[in-house]
Amino acid sequence: MAKAKRAASPGKLPDKAEILAFIRDHDGRAGKREIARAFHIKGAGRAELKQMLKELADEGAISRRRKKLVRPGALPPVAVIEITGRDEDGELVAAPTDWIREDEGPTPLIRVAERRARPGTGAPGVGERVLARLALVDEAGPEGRLVYEAAVIKRLAAAPARILGVYRALPGGRGRIEPVDRRHLKEYTVEPADRVDAKPGDLVSVETARGRGAGAQRARIVETHGPADSEKTVSRIAIEAHGIPVEFPPAALAEATAAKPVSAAGREDLRKIPLITIDPPDARDHDDAVWAAPDEAADNPGGWVAVVAIADVAHYVRPASALDAAARERGNSVYFPDRVVPMLPERISNDLCSLKPGVDRPCLAVRMVFGADGHKRKHGFMRGIMRSAAKLSYEQAQAAIDGAVDETTRPLLEPVLTPLWGAYQALKRGRQAREPLELDLPERKVILRDDGSIDRIIVPPRLDAHRLIEEFMIQANVAAAETLEQKKSPLLYRVHDVPSKIKLEALRDFLKTLEIQLPKAGTLRPAHFNRILTRVEGSEIDELVNEVVLRSLAQAEYSPANVGHFGLNLRRYAHFTSPIRRYADLVVHRALIRALGLGSDGLDDKTIAQLDEIGARISAAERRAMAAERDTLDRLIAHHLAGRVGAVFAARISGVTRFGLFVRLADSGADGFIPAKSLTSDYFRLDERRQALIGERTGEMHRIGDTVEVRLVEAVPLAGALRFDLISEGQYVKPHKSGRGRAERKTKPSPRRRR
Repeated sequence: MAKAKRAASPGKLPDKAEILAFIRDHDGRAGKREIARAFHIKGAGRAELKQMLKELADEGAISRRRKKLVRPGALPPVAVIEITGRDEDGELVAAPTDWIREDEGPTPLIRVAERRARPGTGAPGVGERVLARLALVDEAGPEGRLVYEAAVIKRLAAAPARILGVYRALPGGRGRIEPVDRRHLKEYTVEPADRVDAKPGDLVSVETARGRGAGAQRARIVETHGPADSEKTVSRIAIEAHGIPVEFPPAALAEATAAKPVSAAGREDLRKIPLITIDPPDARDHDDAVWAAPDEAADNPGGWVAVVAIADVAHYVRPASALDAAARERGNSVYFPDRVVPMLPERISNDLCSLKPGVDRPCLAVRMVFGADGHKRKHGFMRGIMRSAAKLSYEQAQAAIDGAVDETTRPLLEPVLTPLWGAYQALKRGRQAREPLELDLPERKVILRDDGSIDRIIVPPRLDAHRLIEEFMIQANVAAAETLEQKKSPLLYRVHDVPSKIKLEALRDFLKTLEIQLPKAGTLRPAHFNRILTRVEGSEIDELVNEVVLRSLAQAEYSPANVGHFGLNLRRYAHFTSPIRRYADLVVHRALIRALGLGSDGLDDKTIAQLDEIGARISAAERRAMAAERDTLDRLIAHHLAGRVGAVFAARISGVTRFGLFVRLADSGADGFIPAKSLTSDYFRLDERRQALIGERTGEMHRIGDTVEVRLVEAVPLAGALRFDLISEGQYVKPHKSGRGRAERKTKPSPRRRR
C-alpha cells in the first residue's frame, strides 16, 4: 500500500485524497496534530485543515475515535477482539470489543488466522477475548465492511459484564463502590439517582459508565444482595466474580415447562430390573442407576453382568433449542455449600430426568459383561424406560453391606446390594491390574447452619460404596468411547495428557531431595507414581508427596482429539454418566443416539463441526466452576476465622514462593499466606529444587510439606484471604553462598522467638 505523499512546500494544504491516504496508513494514530505536522501546516492553515476534516466527517469519509481520526470501520494495528463464531467455511470470526457507535460505520469483519497465532497461545474459542495483531486484507468486503486478518498475540480473561462491590456512603448523598475482586484496583462513584435501595455495607452489582476527566469512574447499582459481611452472600460473590449464569432465558424455561413425561413406546423395557441410585444424602438430582448379577453363561465362570442406566436428557434437550443454548453456555452445574447453580432448569434436572424411585423415567443404558478378573468382555447400549427400585445414600448402602440394614435396605440386601458388591470385587481386580493413578488427597466439606454460617468442616470418609459407583461409571464411560470409535463417530473425549517434560524434571529434582528416585528411562506410567505414593504412605511426607505429584500432572479437559487418559491409565475415555450436570455427557449421548440409530434427536452436523470449540468452552467452564467453588470455601472459612485473630493453629506448608509461604491449616483445610518479609530472623532466598525458603545467614529452612505452627494475623472475609505469622522453627541446613542450602543439618538453634 503506497504511503501518503507529503506536501513539498511548507504550509500548502493537502487535498482530501492525501488526507484520507494518510489516515489510512496511520489508523488509530492519526489526529489533527499528526496531520498538520506531517504536511507542515502552521498558523492560519490549521483552521483550514480543521474545516476540511469537518467536511470529510460530514461526508462519512472519516470518523473520530478516542481523539484520533480513522476511516469508518478502521481498526488499529493491535486491538482486543472477541471471537463471535465461525463462518460458513468453519473459520473463526471476531469483532472489536470497543466498537461503541453505529455512526463509526459498519462493524469490521475480522477473520482469525489460527495458523498465525503466536506459539503457545492455543486456539481461542467462541466468546473468548484475545489481543490480536490486525492486518487489512480487503477494503470492500461484504456489505461494504473492511475485512481484517487477526493473528492472536495473547488470550485474555473474560471481561465481567458487571462488577461486584461493597457500597459505602459519602457526604451529600453520593456513594462509592469498593470492588470485591482484588484485580479491580479502582473505586467507582455512585450518584444518588443510581443508588437504588442499597444501604451502606451492602454487597451490590454495578454497571460502570464512562466518566470525564481524571476522577473516579461512575457506576450504577443494578442489584443489591444484602449485607456484605453475611455468609449468605459468599456464594453470590463467586457467582458474580466468575460470571456464572444464574437466570435461565425465558425461552429455555418455557421449553422446560412444556416438556412432558416419556412413554415406554419404542423403548427397551427395563422396569423389571431393580436398578438403584446411590448418591450423597443431600443430592437433589439422580442421573445414574446401577444393577448387577452373576453371569449365567457357561463360558464365563465367576463373571458378572452389570447395567448402568443414565437419565435420557437428550430426549428433552434437543440440538439448537433454547435449553441446549443455555446448557452449552453454562457447561456444567456449579455446587456451593448453600446452593447449586444447575446446568438445566429444575423441571428437567430435578423432575423429568431425575431417576426417582417407583417412577417411570427414560434412560440410555449400557449392559456390560465382565469376567471374574474384572475385564470387560462385551457391552451394548439401549434406549429404555426404567423404574428405580430405591434411592440410597453412600453411607446407607455401605452400612447395609456392613450388616446395619434399615427399612429401605433390608429387602434390597440379598437380591440387589450383595450382587452389586460381588461385581465390584471383580471390577476392583481389573482396576488393580490396570494400575491407574491412586492419589490420596482428602476433600474438605463445609457444613452450614440454617443462618448460612459454618457449623463444622469435615473430611468425609472414603467408602467402598463411593469406589463401587466410581468404577461402574468408569466402565460405562469407557464403553461409550469404544462404541463411538467403532462406529467412527465424532465425540468429545475426556482426555488427560501425560505430564510435561518440564514438570517431570521439576518433580524428579524435588523427589531427589527426599531420596526418592523417579525413573528417567522409558515412558512413565501411573504405576511409577503409585510405587512412590505407596512408599511414603503413612509417613510425615505422605500428604506432601501426593500434593506435589498432583501438581506435576496435566489438567484433564474435553477434546474431539484423543490423547488417552493418563490418570486412569485408559486409551480411550468419554464422559457419559452425568448429562444432567455436564454438557460433555449430553454430547456423548447424542453421538450414541446417532451412531446406533436410537432416534432422530442425535448429534447434528452443526454440532459436529463445532466440537473443537465446544470442548474448549466447556473445559473453561469446568475450570471456572472449580475456581468459584474454591473461592467460596476460602471466603466462608475466612468468615469463620475472622473472630479468631491471634489464635495459634497447626498447619502444613503447602507452597513456597520467593514472596513467602502458603500454609494449610490442619483442622479446617483453610489456606493462608505468610509473607517472606515477616520472617525477620534472616534474609530468606527461594531454593526451587528443594521448594524451600532458606536463610542466607543461618541456614534455617522452611520447606513445602513441613508441619508448622502459625498465628492468625489478619482475616479478610470478602477476599477470602488469611495472613499468618510463622511461630515455629524450621530445619537447619548448611548455608550456601548462593542461598541454596546443602543437605547437612546444623545444630544451631533458631534465633526466632516464639511470638
